[in-house]
Amino acid sequence: MKQCRTQASPMMQVQCTGCAHQKLAPHSCGHRHCPHCQHHESQQWLERQMRALVPAEYFLLTFTLPAEFRGLAGAHQRVVYDLLLRCAWETVRTFSQNDRQLRGTPGAIAVLHTHTRRLDYHPHVHLVMPAAAVDAKRRQWRTKRRPAKGGYLFNHKALAKVFRGKLLAGIEAAGLRLPARYPKDWVVDCKSVGSGEPALVYLGRYLYRGVIAEKDIVAVDGGQVSFRYRTAKTGKMERRTVSGAQFLWLVLQHVLPKGFRRARNFGFLHPNCKRLIALLHLLLKFAPSRALAWVKARAPILCACCGAVMVIVRTRIRSGSEHMSAPIVTAGAH
Repeated sequence: MKQCRTQASPMMQVQCTGCAHQKLAPHSCGHRHCPHCQHHESQQWLERQMRALVPAEYFLLTFTLPAEFRGLAGAHQRVVYDLLLRCAWETVRTFSQNDRQLRGTPGAIAVLHTHTRRLDYHPHVHLVMPAAAVDAKRRQWRTKRRPAKGGYLFNHKALAKVFRGKLLAGIEAAGLRLPARYPKDWVVDCKSVGSGEPALVYLGRYLYRGVIAEKDIVAVDGGQVSFRYRTAKTGKMERRTVSGAQFLWLVLQHVLPKGFRRARNFGFLHPNCKRLIALLHLLLKFAPSRALAWVKARAPILCACCGAVMVIVRTRIRSGSEHMSAPIVTAGAH
């Protein structure tokens, strides 16, 4: 990440489609926690989710791990993070199957977050799910009726109780020791987000681009780092100043275990259910094309001479003239 898009990184050769002008540009590092990188991957993820939208009211559910479990989560990240995602899904699936209006398997998009806006350690899971379910036995599609007073999916206190039971059982089954003390009442938030588009945009914004944007680092002076963040309650910008070492730790504590997937799709929104989604769109006469307006096209590289679009013709070029004649590797890197 330190060498991302600097002269120390490998270079790529780009060529103008208009005047054939060529130049070398530094590669991005491609690390999933780098604040410079992964914008294109975020857009690709968002586009996939938008194409799978269904005609139903969407809800954003947040399952929070109590503070007493943060030490356990930090010491056994892969196990506890996986349990958080799976137990959150198992909870909403249980409620959906027992709900009188749904009585089927739901679909959900789950994203794990480990940080607050202040960059403190705070593991929690966001679930975006439609108030709909598929009954595979009866081959029926069911949606939940919207009450006059506004959207309602499930009781948040009941969700918290079931989630608590499933996670405690999962931790014990994994052979981990529970904290000596932990609260009886846990926190699960459930709110309507309409068509689901803004919630997906919000999650996609932070999915692949690290825990802080470089523009929010406002000062680095005398071994101190100051960064800004927006408070959730007031919506106002505040500033936090810490030592350089503390700032590095605030960022690095949120690096996930290698290969761990922070975003997962469950139920009828699983990637294996593309044919089912296409069938639902056809039968329900629903086209998610309007939602794709949220997705921004990848910004092109423009020629400084004529303004035409430039294309990548060679990648991973190391510094030194002996590497300038290396064969073409791939034109897909950025």
